[in-house]
Amino acid sequence: MINIIVTLIIGGVSGWLAGQIMKSNHSIIINIVLGLVGGAVGKLLGSIVQIGPSGWIGDIIFSVIGACVLIWLYRLIFKK
Repeated sequence: MINIIVTLIIGGVSGWLAGQIMKSNHSIIINIVLGLVGGAVGKLLGSIVQIGPSGWIGDIIFSVIGACVLIWLYRLIFKK
């Protein structure tokens, strides 16, 4: 149960940070989703270049990178 709460907190923080970096305004729910999905994207990108997160700060960094990529792709596809 605690892992789910920590994952949601990391997702929310990561999504919020990505929103700030990319100058994007989303709700907290979208921020959490961006952070969670961004974590998967970030870890995928990290595995491609053969690096991985270490600890919860590493998870946040990879999630923020992944969420930024998702925001960038969204803007690229929908021209926003």
